[in-house]
Amino acid sequence: MSGGRRDARADLLDVAQGRRAWSSPLGRAAVTASPPRRSAVLLLFGLADGAGSPAAARVPAPDDVDLLLTRRSDALRHHPGQIAFPGGGLDPGESPAQAAVREAVEETGLEPGGVEVLGALADVPVVVSGNVVTPVLGWWRAPSPLVPDGVETAEAFRVPVRDLLDPAARVTVAFRHTRGGTGAVHRGPGFQVEHRLVWGFTAFVLDAVLDSLAWTVPWDRSREVEL
Repeated sequence: MSGGRRDARADLLDVAQGRRAWSSPLGRAAVTASPPRRSAVLLLFGLADGAGSPAAARVPAPDDVDLLLTRRSDALRHHPGQIAFPGGGLDPGESPAQAAVREAVEETGLEPGGVEVLGALADVPVVVSGNVVTPVLGWWRAPSPLVPDGVETAEAFRVPVRDLLDPAARVTVAFRHTRGGTGAVHRGPGFQVEHRLVWGFTAFVLDAVLDSLAWTVPWDRSREVEL
């Protein structure tokens, strides 16, 4: 984030509209004969609380911006308790952007009219679940109160981007995919913020997006956390 003040929304729009290269380290979704299960997640950035005058009156820099995240319910069968982007499966006839916003509304209670969809990124395969996920970038031009549904979502909260970028918050996470912990160990990026650990699919996508935005600062990749 060197070289003077950066326009965070303009950076996000460049990535969303393909003017900057973006690719997930998880690879691209393969073309198959049978359609895969489709999902979408919303990466909703906005002017952080207490960052100054309203977003419409100023150019928000990355240090002024935050990101909406959720904590999944501990009662869920898949990925219980994990930190995640709001999102879920596409309904018939929905676009990824429509699904991402709808799911975010259902899970966090935000007002959809305050969300500006900037664009959808390339599909990302989730091999473990056989799912294909489309990340959708959004700008929260009119933030609203968050009221998690209490069923799928235990918490909805905003994390300052400066905290995500802090080298002290960055770790490499070692984890196993298979049940029972008998599979090979995999490693991926992680973020330790607000006493929470962001890892797995969410961290892979977030790490790649921050890199594409050229917001990332160097961090110690040898610092490892084992799940």
